[in-house]
Amino acid sequence: MSNVLYTVENHVGYVTVNRPDVLNCFNYETLSELQHTVDAIHNNHDVRVVIFTGSGDKAFSAGADLKERKTLNEAQVRRNVKAIRDVFNSIAALPQPTIAAVNGYALGGGFEWLLSCDFAIAAEGVSLGLTETSWAIIPGAGGTQRLPRLIGEMRAKELILTSKKISAEEAVELGIILKAVPRGELHEACNQLAAAMMKNGPVALKQAKYAITQGMNTDLQTGLAIESKAYELTIPTQDRIEALNAFSERREPQFSGK
Repeated sequence: MSNVLYTVENHVGYVTVNRPDVLNCFNYETLSELQHTVDAIHNNHDVRVVIFTGSGDKAFSAGADLKERKTLNEAQVRRNVKAIRDVFNSIAALPQPTIAAVNGYALGGGFEWLLSCDFAIAAEGVSLGLTETSWAIIPGAGGTQRLPRLIGEMRAKELILTSKKISAEEAVELGIILKAVPRGELHEACNQLAAAMMKNGPVALKQAKYAITQGMNTDLQTGLAIESKAYELTIPTQDRIEALNAFSERREPQFSGK
């Protein structure tokens, strides 16, 4: 059975890490499969939003597969760390909006996985944490960089340097999670968010995400220049004309992503 499941329904890509017996931990094989899946999504214009989750009801992901890690030599450890860093960077770089459906534990690399997504919605009561320092290592797949950019340096240092675990509700207060919902409503909440975005122009979604993400990593004037270029790419699209026609004809627009 595949370690990563991938389906597309109504322009939504659903990606599931499928190792529930080991809390959806990432071994090298799983990372390779996930990278292949993400690469395929990047170039698939039929996919307009992507939802990532873990299999089962216990864990989104508990991070690196420590049983595998114990058997690796130093070169193999470096290989695995590079692989998990690369795949989360690839998720962060997807042009489509991404949602993490956090259905259970999100620890270590599992936490870094949700940080690489644009949005995270969690089941109430789940536990999250960057616990690497308790294993005498540090977050190595973006955690030390993405978390402080999201919640500020001091709060990020507290979570990372103490290996503190927090609940979904605390994560909402910190701005890590968009919202926490009853477990049975998690996937519907993610689908509703996806549907709200997909009412809008697909090219516009990609360009707005690009402008925000790239602009946040630079000064205001450079960010405004990035926004201007991103806007330019929407002007010659068929979807922009369709939106204007739909407005004048008092109907819902039918966007094609062109």
